Amino acid sequence: MPDPDAPSPLAATVPPSVGGERLDAVAARLFPMHSRNRLQGWIAEGRLTVDGEAARSPRQKLIGDETLALTVPAGAEAGLAAESWGEAPAEALPLSLVHEDDAILVVDKPAGLVMHPAPGNARGTLVNALLHHDPRLREVPRAGVVHRLDKETSGLCVVARTLVAHTHLVRQLQARAMGREYLAVVLGDPQGQGTVEEPIGRHPKDRKRMAVVAGGRHAVTHFRVLERYDGCALLAVTLETGRTHQIRVHMADISHSLIGDPVYGRRRATLPAALSRLPVGAAFARQALHARRLTLVHPDDDTERTFESPLPADFKALLDVLRVACGAAPGRA
Repeated sequence: MPDPDAPSPLAATVPPSVGGERLDAVAARLFPMHSRNRLQGWIAEGRLTVDGEAARSPRQKLIGDETLALTVPAGAEAGLAAESWGEAPAEALPLSLVHEDDAILVVDKPAGLVMHPAPGNARGTLVNALLHHDPRLREVPRAGVVHRLDKETSGLCVVARTLVAHTHLVRQLQARAMGREYLAVVLGDPQGQGTVEEPIGRHPKDRKRMAVVAGGRHAVTHFRVLERYDGCALLAVTLETGRTHQIRVHMADISHSLIGDPVYGRRRATLPAALSRLPVGAAFARQALHARRLTLVHPDDDTERTFESPLPADFKALLDVLRVACGAAPGRA
């Protein structure tokens, strides 16, 4: 006897234009609210049929015009939302939006704002503000947050407003197709441009920190010098990967830690003399890191969009002082 509570299958017709392609790849396009990995698992469980017959394997080739029917397990949608911090209270907090449409939000996050709730910190985060702005984000994994910024890093991050948009953006990150450019003020006199490709994992002695460690996750950071001062430099930094504290760890690893970084930076006593005499340099209240540019493919129309964030006041003040007191020279990029 049929189960009256069982969810109805999702159905779609395979376009003739994708004839010859793998079933899992086509299914990921026709059911974009579910990841390809998830669909592969459901194919193995017999939850996807092709013209009424259970699919043979994810690698099964399609001809075109077949009817695919997907039976999503009960509770799967709830499982998707389990990582959405959906129990967090909505709060009417300030929210700076650079862009908003039906699919995405682009947020300009100020320094000092935590991205998401954590034990002992259930309120006052970006997610709390997002849930107030759009309660439907409770239905999206991680309340739509696709990538994170550290608490004291300012700048741009993108939020997906639908499951389809979330899957689309996550795939861009996985394919390294999302452009993320940061400005960073680092200590020392780095070469004009370079790449740091070192694995990042938990510090072997301090689990609250990350470090370059054998067996860590692959991580790639590119940088180029924009301006040089006396004892420090302004860099443009781009990411291929998105590991926790990646820029801060990689720059510290090549002896160019960020000004103001309380975890990976230098103590005041070891700052260059010219910089230690400047209150704004010696006591900069956070790591000097700003996510200034974000480039992505829009989930609705596949057009490339670029968003920019102006320098926040504290970062601009730091550069103004460095340019006057330490002198500025163009980078040798």
